[in-house]
Amino acid sequence: MAPPWSPARPLRTAPDHASDSPGAGTSGTGRCDAVRVAWIGTSGWSYDHWDGVLYPPGTPPARRLDLYTREFDTVELNASHYRWPRTASFASWRRRLPPGFQMSVKAPRGLTHAKKLYAPEVWVDRIAASWHELHDRRAVLLVQLPPTLERDDARLDWFLGRLPWWVRVAVEMRHPSWHAEELFALLERHGAAYCVMSGAGLPCVLRSTAPFVYVRLHGPSQDWLYGGSYSDDELSWWADRIREWEGSGREVYAYFNNDGDGNALRNARRLRELLSG
Repeated sequence: MAPPWSPARPLRTAPDHASDSPGAGTSGTGRCDAVRVAWIGTSGWSYDHWDGVLYPPGTPPARRLDLYTREFDTVELNASHYRWPRTASFASWRRRLPPGFQMSVKAPRGLTHAKKLYAPEVWVDRIAASWHELHDRRAVLLVQLPPTLERDDARLDWFLGRLPWWVRVAVEMRHPSWHAEELFALLERHGAAYCVMSGAGLPCVLRSTAPFVYVRLHGPSQDWLYGGSYSDDELSWWADRIREWEGSGREVYAYFNNDGDGNALRNARRLRELLSG
């Protein structure tokens, strides 16, 4: 039974949008196209309340990423939203992450919430320098717009046009005014993904606007964000949607953001099981 969310919209073909900077030498995925398996992970990897769930109790924070990568092959970096890391940190992650691992990164709130994408050039240069350091470990840049930001096609168009062609980007839009056909067409022109959302008070619009689909699962609770654990029925529903997207030739990235009690970990594990079954 499908969850009480918005019905699926028709899938639309997005233009080709390469993910590699010049000289990267890989497809940016580390996988063979003949075998399509969705990238399933969590938003963040370092939480004290994951002791005993992902890593042994008392594990030093510096070791948490290494333990995470033993089980998962992708992660969404969230701390970057609050404080953008040094370029050297991205180079360090590239060295530490195993071959084939993919890291998505959340854009800084200085760009998205303080400046609201206005005059983005300085931030774009910083992001591009960091993205370059991740090289073949980079996945998708997540740009989360504040819930108070109403639709502004010209501003979004200018921002997307400033990004280097080798930066794949997904845009999470929480204000309802953004959900319009003209906006989806704008994303398609830039090869940018509309971020599919699941969570309390968020519209769940199943729309694909790029060669890849980006999904953020903020928890099944209808009362508060990041709460609860998805049921098997709900996860099976999402597994079916992912298969549909992959069947249309799209790569899928899905991240669980309901980190409390280790729910994100358990849900990510179960969704992977359902997809591989």
